[in-house]
Amino acid sequence: MATDEGFFGPSSVSWRIHRDASAILGAGRALLMQALEPHVMAVFLENTDYQDDPWGRLRRTGNYFGDVIFGDTARAIVAGEKVRLLHDRLEGVLDTETGRLYRAGDPDLLLWVHATAVDSFLTAYRWYGGCLPRRAADRYVSEMLVAAELVGIDPDDAPASEGELREYLAGVTGLQLTRGAEEAMHMILFDPPIPDLFRPAWSGVAAGVIAILPPDIRAIYGLRWFRPIDLPLRVAAFGAGRLFNAWNRVRRLAATIDVPAASP
Repeated sequence: MATDEGFFGPSSVSWRIHRDASAILGAGRALLMQALEPHVMAVFLENTDYQDDPWGRLRRTGNYFGDVIFGDTARAIVAGEKVRLLHDRLEGVLDTETGRLYRAGDPDLLLWVHATAVDSFLTAYRWYGGCLPRRAADRYVSEMLVAAELVGIDPDDAPASEGELREYLAGVTGLQLTRGAEEAMHMILFDPPIPDLFRPAWSGVAAGVIAILPPDIRAIYGLRWFRPIDLPLRVAAFGAGRLFNAWNRVRRLAATIDVPAASP
């Protein structure tokens, strides 16, 4: 009997990238880039409780990616439908200069969020996960057209190759360090809602995210970076990532093993 492996499957580049520990750092990079689009940030602040429940927000986002990338076809479609319905209900924000009303489902905003996420996961994997040739990168960007369409983006409008992705990102203008973006950056990198015991480890995560931000994005945030530590940081993050991946494989394997019922 055939198994429904969803839109991607184990042989996809998407599984390879999103199962790697580097995806955690890619997610942080994506959030920081997305926050600099002032209309994205305004809509986000208007409709989210991320400051009250940041981990809940991240968990929901992670669950969505898990459903779309690793779920079966029906599960992925339902996840996309839920996002579109949610976007339809969210309040919009008015650009006082142009008079344009931006909503969560605005195609321009969706495309920015999609492109920065794809670029960030791709960049993080190349830095901290492993080698990824250009052909595989093109395949990943192309695979992600499915994810774009599920949330309401016309796949003809989304980048279909790494070259198209770079071209789109290079053409984006109007990024700004709004107060909301600055506060989000501070919380993500320097003051996460975690126990003090884990803060030293988080500083390593923050450094890993800052290192892979595009230089112009770092400049907007006013973040400085010391390039000579790139290599030791990459080596350390790669090693930690392999341990995390091994633990994840053991955890997935354990979840598939049937535990015999206890005897009465």
